[in-house]
Amino acid sequence: MQNVNRRRVLRGMLNGGAVTVGLPLLNYFLNGNGNAMADGAAMPVRFGTWYWGQGISKAVFVPKQAGANYELPEEIECLKDVKKDINIFTNLTAYRDGAFFCHYTGWVVARTGVAPQVQNQSLAESIDTTIANGIGRTTRFKSLTCTSTGDVRDIISYESPTTNNPPEFSPLNFYTRLFGPDFQDPNAPTFTPSPTVMVRKSALTGVMDKIKTLENKVGSEDRARLDQYFTGLRHLENQFNQQLTKPEPREACVRPKQAKDMDTGSDSALVAQRHNVMTDLMAMAVACDQSRVFNMIYSYGFSNTTKAGYDKPHHTCTHEEPKDEKLGYQPNASWFVRRAMESWAYYVSAFSKIKEGDGTLLDNCFIMGNSDVGDARVHSLEEMAAFTAGRMGGKIKTGLHIPYNAGKITDIGFTGLKAMGLDLKTWGGKSNETDKTIGEIVV
Repeated sequence: MQNVNRRRVLRGMLNGGAVTVGLPLLNYFLNGNGNAMADGAAMPVRFGTWYWGQGISKAVFVPKQAGANYELPEEIECLKDVKKDINIFTNLTAYRDGAFFCHYTGWVVARTGVAPQVQNQSLAESIDTTIANGIGRTTRFKSLTCTSTGDVRDIISYESPTTNNPPEFSPLNFYTRLFGPDFQDPNAPTFTPSPTVMVRKSALTGVMDKIKTLENKVGSEDRARLDQYFTGLRHLENQFNQQLTKPEPREACVRPKQAKDMDTGSDSALVAQRHNVMTDLMAMAVACDQSRVFNMIYSYGFSNTTKAGYDKPHHTCTHEEPKDEKLGYQPNASWFVRRAMESWAYYVSAFSKIKEGDGTLLDNCFIMGNSDVGDARVHSLEEMAAFTAGRMGGKIKTGLHIPYNAGKITDIGFTGLKAMGLDLKTWGGKSNETDKTIGEIVV
């Protein structure tokens, strides 16, 4: 089998006709360590994000010890099973740079590197788009974004300052998009290109030819608009080409059972259930190499998540609930944060449970988790917390708590960008601009 490679198929005859059977991702195709392909190609790496609204309760969230030997305070005690796979960053700062929009400025700075100057409008593409433009062109979906809030208006991903990427909010719709009729199982014994996709590609080719002709007839502003539109169409063409080519086998890829549609209510139990269903779908989509860039929203900045038997949603609670002087924090506000952290733990574990090579899917990911504020009661952009998860193919250390001494939250994003191989000297703008990678976690 010296000439066998990971694209190789077994050929034979059946009833006089040719039969081809794709091979799964065997250990034979990997190097001796199981962390790269035998031909020297690296295992694919992925970038993800996770977002929760309303920040933290500092008194019971921030570990007292730095480094690896830290104890988990009660608000994040639920992270004990994923502690070895994550890093916790505390005392981070997002700079306003002259404008401030409640529950918006903080997360936009963390994900674009630039403080917004207009409500609900970014000044730059978000980090997931930057990375997807580099590593997402060969997959079926350049990136995936979904939300457990049930609200399509909850935006965390920007294609450009004026174009956002709305999230999937229905588990059933998300399943259909990922694993419905257009899904090509990479481990299927045969491959038949979809006639529907072939028709779409043919139609798109005609459209693109017309756009090229139109570009020669319009002014510079219209050419810029057409160029942005054309970029999207080129990616769509790449998607069609990908769907018309037999995918490489993926041992971890298993088509999940069809998801059921769910209510769009805001009860915390329902939000967690939607989150977990969509997380499982997303993790399997990544394992099947349908996308290498992904985003998940647990709750939004103006979180309306509710608690059974309590009369205020999360956002209202953070402003109206008195601080318990004996405890040192708002008990119900902290209850909501604890539910968010349970979902973060589920998100991380979903990727860590999928075996890939000699490790897990999470081992080949860099996942960034952040919120919109530090203390939601006063909309603080100081003393913020964030996470990373995954070792990014051995480039990132995990299991650490890093107090950041009021450093820039954008350092986390820049570290992720560099780990993903993007050749950037700096990232961000004005006070949030950075050229610093976080040395404590970089191998």
